[in-house]
Amino acid sequence: KGEHPRMGATDVCPLIPIAGISMEEGVSFSKKLAKRVGEELKIPIYLYENSAAKSFRKNLAEIRSGEYEGIAEKIIKPEWKPDFGPAAFNAQSGNTAIGARDFLIAYNVNLNTTSVKRANSVSFDVRENGRVKKNAKGEIMRDKKGNALRAPGACKAVKAIGWFIAEYGIAQVSMNLTNIKITPLHVAFDAACKSAEKRGMRVTGSELVGLIPLNAMLDAGKYFLKKQKRSAGVAESELIKIAIKSLGLDELSPFDPRKKIIEYMLDDEKASPLVKMSLRQFADETASESPAPGGGSIAAYAGALGISLATMVANLSAAKKGWDNRFETFSKDAEKGQILKNKLLKLVDEDTHAFNAIMAAYQLPKGSAERKNAMEAATRMAIEVPFEVMKTSFASFEIIEAMAKNGNPNSVSDAGVGALCARAAVLGAWLNVQINAGGLADKVFIQKTLNEGKRIVKLATEYEKRILKLVEGRIH
Repeated sequence: KGEHPRMGATDVCPLIPIAGISMEEGVSFSKKLAKRVGEELKIPIYLYENSAAKSFRKNLAEIRSGEYEGIAEKIIKPEWKPDFGPAAFNAQSGNTAIGARDFLIAYNVNLNTTSVKRANSVSFDVRENGRVKKNAKGEIMRDKKGNALRAPGACKAVKAIGWFIAEYGIAQVSMNLTNIKITPLHVAFDAACKSAEKRGMRVTGSELVGLIPLNAMLDAGKYFLKKQKRSAGVAESELIKIAIKSLGLDELSPFDPRKKIIEYMLDDEKASPLVKMSLRQFADETASESPAPGGGSIAAYAGALGISLATMVANLSAAKKGWDNRFETFSKDAEKGQILKNKLLKLVDEDTHAFNAIMAAYQLPKGSAERKNAMEAATRMAIEVPFEVMKTSFASFEIIEAMAKNGNPNSVSDAGVGALCARAAVLGAWLNVQINAGGLADKVFIQKTLNEGKRIVKLATEYEKRILKLVEGRIH
């Protein structure tokens, strides 16, 4: 028993592709699981969402309709014969739905009321299914087939109901966001706020049940910053902080991003040890007798610092008094800068991983095919990683130049230093590409890479000169 609709002890078992697996594979696994549960545990199983064999069973709410109490009557109907398991009421277990689906966000919005009726009125306004239409006499309006007519709600791909939570002493609008590409978290939140205000209530905060994808939090942070007419091109941690405070996710209990964001839960701390170091630790490790981190990692970090400076100028320019009409342009540049910065930071550790792969290949038996293949793969990686540093650092010049030309004049020297760092990153990574090129057997790949590398070096040098000339012109 409880507030939430249900039809079984294990009510629903979703398989959600997160990383390294396709939806099609998820569907295949869900059918194998459904078959086993149906046959071995004798539980009636319905396939839903992407696994549904019949279109009218795609929606979990349709499968659940009638709930546990209605199973005995419903399950004997031909159209509701289970996909697997017996077509008979299992009083102990009820029914179970199994299927592959996209990530669903279970999300509750807190209201300053104890009334379930008023919470439901907000849920009807928000959810896609809306509310049943009624005439002036309060009678349900129906179509020619006798089906109730409905007025759709504000948010597609959102299911919602109102309930009272005794633990907190408040009513909530409980939502399932089934496709955050259609209706993101912040859009559903704002829709609830708008409805509550219209009905004399106020949203006081919200609650996330389970985990949430990182992008949903970042998108929310950007959305609220832009509403404040502030640059959204800030660090990931700042975007998450803004999202938490704007959505009131910490009203009922502390919100720990490391425990609530799925990518952070899956993060391998050992995969990026260098970028997690302090500046002093990184410098000390570089200066130690260990050959890694070496020039490739340092080049990547120099590139990250270069684009970080340009991003800083963009953020300062977006916030400059009297430049309100240019806010969006600078904000977009800052967002692009953050993407390049994050990519280069990832490459700091990737370059060291590439070096370690070469060292590991050396440990294999001399003359063996295994060693030869491992050396070829590791050497190729040791070329591709610094080459990626070259390309990414070069891409930062466009933003650096824009800041040198149009950014806050008080920070123009920072754009100049950014250009120096970017060129150092390109040339430093180029040295690593060249020193590793001699050890690769694939000469076609090598020649193509070297030709493109020379072109990037030439253009980077020209870019740097042009930017420094702009900077010096604005300084003087």
